Amino acid sequence: QVQLEESGGGLVQAGGSLRLSCAASGRGFSSIAMGWFRQAPGKEREFVSTISWSGGRTTYADSVKGRFTISRDNAKNTVYLQMSNVKPEDTAVYYCAAGKGRASGAAAYDYGSWGQGTQVTVSS
Repeated sequence: QVQLEESGGGLVQAGGSLRLSCAASGRGFSSIAMGWFRQAPGKEREFVSTISWSGGRTTYADSVKGRFTISRDNAKNTVYLQMSNVKPEDTAVYYCAAGKGRASGAAAYDYGSWGQGTQVTVSS
């Protein structure tokens, strides 16, 4: 099982950019899918993006498609979320999650390990 730690959150103005990182420790990172989820105050946790074990397949929520890019560096055991043209509605705690297989979907039950989260706040 992998342990996950997110970083890179902070305060950003609408229209700006931010890059989140998720460092994994433990065995198996390079053979599993990784995902990003987010949870805004008073709302349920929602899917943002996922990337397959090799990086060859990525999926995005409609709300971030064309603005966010997920990537991974298996040599560094790290997955990234590049956020561009951010909007106030992107404000949330962002969580990194490790998939249960080589490719995972948008459901939380597809993921077995979660980080503690990093706060992203977008000001208008």
